[in-house]
This record gives sequence, structure tokens and C-alpha cells, in this order.
Amino acid sequence: MLFEALTFQLGYNATLVALGAALLGISAGATGTFLFLRKRALVSDAISHATLPGIGLAFIVMVAFGGDGRNLAGLLLGSALSAGLGLLAVQWISARTRLGEDAAIGAVLSVFFGAGIVLLTVIQTMDSGRQAGLEGFLLGATAGMLLSDALVIAIGGAAALALVVLFRRPMTLAAFDPGYAVAQGMNLQRIDLATMGLALGVTIIGLKVVGLILIVALLIIPAVSARFWTDRSDRMVVLAGVFGGLSGYVGAAISASAPALPTGPLIVLVAAALFGASLLIAPGRGVLAALIRHVGYRRQVHLRQGLLTLAQGLPIYENYTLRLLTRAGLARPDGVATEAGRAEAAKALRDEARWAMARQLQAHEAASALYDGLRPIATVLTADEIAEIDARLGPPKQVTA
Repeated sequence: MLFEALTFQLGYNATLVALGAALLGISAGATGTFLFLRKRALVSDAISHATLPGIGLAFIVMVAFGGDGRNLAGLLLGSALSAGLGLLAVQWISARTRLGEDAAIGAVLSVFFGAGIVLLTVIQTMDSGRQAGLEGFLLGATAGMLLSDALVIAIGGAAALALVVLFRRPMTLAAFDPGYAVAQGMNLQRIDLATMGLALGVTIIGLKVVGLILIVALLIIPAVSARFWTDRSDRMVVLAGVFGGLSGYVGAAISASAPALPTGPLIVLVAAALFGASLLIAPGRGVLAALIRHVGYRRQVHLRQGLLTLAQGLPIYENYTLRLLTRAGLARPDGVATEAGRAEAAKALRDEARWAMARQLQAHEAASALYDGLRPIATVLTADEIAEIDARLGPPKQVTA
């Protein structure tokens, strides 16, 4: 069933949901990158929770005028107005009062969400609202999605993605160097508003698929996952879009293959699985890469110290160090240096003496700051500079067995 869902063989509705969720994930991941880099991830949480009263009010207004209260375009318009009001409230509170942005987000999030819950309760008491099903906007509800609904989500996601591509340069500059952006004549407040406006747009179009409670995860988790794989912002945007798209596509496919499971939470769980994989196996920042670097560094330290110990004719008491030297053919199991070990020990001892002399010479003060106990001096100084130090040191000390 899962393979059939991934290859669009489970029917029209499942294909619509999978494609819509994939496009939503791409736009959410790319947009969330700039929120993450600007350290404003929680703003998306305030925006998403602020959509709920707008949904309730839009339903009431459409019913009052004799329309279908569950019209998706009308509900999204109402949620957009409400979320925009919440976003402006966060901006105003953080800019005009002594409260920080986190306090403003907490206040707006709780007040707007509470008002939305009250409106949903009122709607359930209305004759026309008893079967409204608006609670699906909390966690997402894709069952019975129509072509018009999928088109709204697809067009909105494509528009958000196009705007991200268009404004990526000023948003990147504002995220990494706000001071330089201001010096270049950019209006930082407008750039921040544009970034949060894009997040608002993605939040609105994602309500039907993921729901207002979980859309923040689709905005932030792909960006965080992408950060493990690269240090470049342009690549991070692309990777975040890929992770978001995969999350939406695979999550929707799993939901279609097991209809009892909700789509929104599954999309978030797939995004979390990609985050976990990135955390573990990313080559630059992953846990396994860090563990490998730590083990390699520890091995280098023990080998270096073991060679210096052999050079000074002292016994090696550390079993791990002795095992490393033995495996490398530098020492016998009884701790006596081999011929190759004596040569390497002499090199290590000479290198230490060179570093010690370089630290005493003002001309090599900058190079001496790079000494870490492992770095060969030949990687820092030229052959002529090393020859000058060797002339001061005299002939190298011979290492005996």
C-alpha cells in the first residue's frame, strides 16, 4: 500500500493530497530557513495560533450571508486577516513596550488561540454549524479534499516559494549581518515584516493539510535539519525545501496507505525522522561525525605522547597508548621502540624543540599561536625558517632503544 501511495496509484484524492503536501513542504522549508537564521522561529507559532479566531469569524460571516461556511478560500482569507493582526500585535508590543519579543509572542498566542476556541464553541451551538468540522484546522484534515482546495494550496505554495527566491538576498543579509544591511540602506523592519509575511502565507495555506498547531513544525524542522548539512545559506534554503517536500510527500503517502492515521501529524513525524537522521549522520555537524573526530583526535594525542615518551627513554604505562604504538609498528608489546618507532620519536622530539624555540622568537610569534601539541611545524613555517631554528638548536638528539 505504501509503495502504491508513493507512486500515485491510490486514487485521485490521495494524489492531490500528496502533491499539495509536497509543494507546501517545499515552500514551508524554504521560508522557515530565514525565520530560523533570524532567530525568530517562535514568531511562526504566534502566527499559526492567531489564525483560529479568523477561521471562526469567517465561518460565521459566510453563514450570516447565506453562503457555505466551509468554503476554503473564505476560511483562509479570514485566517489571513486574523494572523496578520496577530503579527502586527507582536510587532507593536515588542517595539512600543518594555516586553521582549518572546513575551509578546506568548501573550498574542494565548489570547488569539483562546478567542478562537471560544468562537468554535459558539459555532457548534449554531444550527448551521453543528457539522462544520472546523476542528480539522487544528491538526489538519485532508479527507475529501476537492480539486479547488488542492489548487488553492498549490498556487499559494508556489507563490510563497517564488517570493522566497525573489527576496532571498535581502532576507539573508538581514539574518546574518543586520548592521551591514542597515548601512546599505535597507529597511530592516520591512525585511522582517516581509519574512514574517511569507511565514504567514505558508501558515495559511498549510492549515488544511497540517493544521495550525503543527504548521510551525513544518516551517522550522526542515530548516534545522538542513543546518546540519551545510554552512552556506543558499544551500540551506534548497536543502530545507527538499526536506520539507519529502516530509509532506512521504507523510501524505503514509496517511493514504493507512486511512485511520491523520495526515498532519504524520508529516511532522516524517520531518522529525529526517531531523533525527541529520542529527546523527550529517558529515559536518552530526553526532557520528563528531564522535569520529573525537576518536581520531584522541588517537593522535596518544600516539604523539607515546612517541615523546619513547624519545625520552621512559616506560609507557598507558595500555591504550602502547596498543596504538604496537599496531602502528612503532613499539614492541614490551614497550621498547622499534627502528621505525625510534625514527618517528626523534622527529616528534625535534618538532617539540622547534616549537619551543619558535615561541622564544618574536619573528615567529604569530605562528607559535597555532601550536596545539599535534600540528607539525612544517605546516606553519617555511623550510628556510625551520632551517634557521635548527641552526639555533644544534644537531638533533638521537633516540636509543
